[in-house]
Amino acid sequence: MSSRPWKKAPAHPPVFDSGTDTIREDCGATARPAMSLCPPLRGRWKLGWKDSMQGSLHPPQQNYEALLDRCLRNHCLFEDSSFPATQSSIGSGALLQKLPRRLRWRRPPELHSNPQFYSTETKRLDLCQGVVGDCWFLAALQALTLHQDIMNRVVPLDQSFTENYAGIFRFWFWHFGKWLSVVIDDRLPVNETGQLVFVSSTYKNLFWGALLEKAYAKLCGSYEDLQFGQVSEALVDFTGGVTMTINLSEAPGNLWHTLTQATYSRTLIGCQTHLGKEGVLKNGLVDGHAYTLTGIRKVTCTYGPEYLVKLRNPWGKVEWRGDWSDSSSTWELLSPKEKILLLRKDNDGEFWMTLRDFKAHFALLVICKLTPGLLSADMGQKWMYTTWEGRWQKGSTAGGRMESPRDTFWKNPQFLLSIWRPEEGRRSRSPCKVLVSLLQKPRHRRRNQKPRLAIGFFLFRMSKFYEDQRKLPPEFFWRNAPLSGPEVFLTEREVTRELWLEPGTYLLVPCTSEAHKEAEFLLRLFSRKHTLRELGSSSSVVFSKYPEINAVELWKILNHMTWPGLANAWPIFSLDSCQRILALLDLDVSGTLSVQEFRGLWKRLLCHQMSSKP
Repeated sequence: MSSRPWKKAPAHPPVFDSGTDTIREDCGATARPAMSLCPPLRGRWKLGWKDSMQGSLHPPQQNYEALLDRCLRNHCLFEDSSFPATQSSIGSGALLQKLPRRLRWRRPPELHSNPQFYSTETKRLDLCQGVVGDCWFLAALQALTLHQDIMNRVVPLDQSFTENYAGIFRFWFWHFGKWLSVVIDDRLPVNETGQLVFVSSTYKNLFWGALLEKAYAKLCGSYEDLQFGQVSEALVDFTGGVTMTINLSEAPGNLWHTLTQATYSRTLIGCQTHLGKEGVLKNGLVDGHAYTLTGIRKVTCTYGPEYLVKLRNPWGKVEWRGDWSDSSSTWELLSPKEKILLLRKDNDGEFWMTLRDFKAHFALLVICKLTPGLLSADMGQKWMYTTWEGRWQKGSTAGGRMESPRDTFWKNPQFLLSIWRPEEGRRSRSPCKVLVSLLQKPRHRRRNQKPRLAIGFFLFRMSKFYEDQRKLPPEFFWRNAPLSGPEVFLTEREVTRELWLEPGTYLLVPCTSEAHKEAEFLLRLFSRKHTLRELGSSSSVVFSKYPEINAVELWKILNHMTWPGLANAWPIFSLDSCQRILALLDLDVSGTLSVQEFRGLWKRLLCHQMSSKP
């Protein structure tokens, strides 16, 4: 994705200055007492998970509470040696040429007399892109701000520059099946005049956006690794949801209906323009650029109805100049009341355009759904899901696509999928909706260090119930054509497909386009009711799980488990006890347990059961 075209790259390399040892007030305010800097806290970090092929794929997992407590006790400011205020955190590529000559690292209290982490009173879309080409990240982030409850999970709002301030901040990202805490210090890159070089806010004393971008850069490896990307990637990292990408040149006839359902549901929506080399076009749009879809509106004009979409440029400026732009005469076609309600003549990067122009000038529409049912008629129904981590290993499970020699395709991981019709719909003859998501994990700690593989998956129908635990042999694939397969293998991080399947047994085979290519993957399945198991694996059947578990569901789950030595004591847990357990563990007061919270409870119950054995 493109960055600001009017930023002229300097011919000289930047000089890095990590800052001073005390907090300064450069805005004429009363100076604060100086605080020393904390030396690195050694021996207390849990290293990132190791990958046998490329080493650590994740930043070190740091104990935020322990680091904060240590800094407060020692009256010092945190310095993160795992993502230091040096060039190594910026990167070593073309981004260096966009930086000011003397790049400094400063903390927010050094940049403003009244710094604030976040304010609920300010405009939601207040962020502006810096010199990093991460408009895809900013477009997703601005979509996140439209859902305060979802944002609170990513951005803990109990952080500030006053109470318990120690120069340390924490953010949460969904990273390949797990929610990761990313800890950073608050030293930010600025130019000679103290202006933020990367993400900034239109409110100069707000810094949550700049700090979140730094945390995401740490997760991806460096600021350089935020250059170029797809808005779908960041949307998934913010929510753990599933993305649906619509090619607007082939948009379905019910696109407005889809947008209406998405806008008024818990979805995050972004879009991208066509790739090009012109930068800012005459119509005000930017080539190869990501935008946030912030709203839709059906209006009544003098000639009839018009369908409008509202978009925002992450730059915080440069807007559409066509019909229904801020200065367009088409606004005179509306009633004065509706014009006053919708039109805002501000150069803030936000603008309206018709759905017709949107389809003509934009390439992709990306909708991130927190549950698969949001865009269908059964959106009120309960969905279940399964996740499975796997690997394509050279010499064993990296079999490649079906067009490769047929004696290798069968070596790919094979998953037996059983689809059942929900009990309330057993008599229905309609197919069941199944959403399959295949994510490939990065093959290097740095996001842009190694290109992604082209991935996809095939689905086969099993003619009879299969009880054997062994993988299906090559002969099966010679004799059976796939029910579904990729038209094109994609080098995307995630490949998602919505399927409508009759109840029965299927074989799911994720693969790469070429044999002998190694990578790890995460397979996610969503349906109303299913089970999944890997053939040739020692793992048992994995039953689908509810994304959120309430007290009644918790009572059913716990009382249907097999407890050694207590087989005749059913039910073990009363509904009242399950409600009490939920109250103790439901930290976000949502009335439900997340899968992560349930896993923690399950482990504790198993440990208690084992320790209580005679």
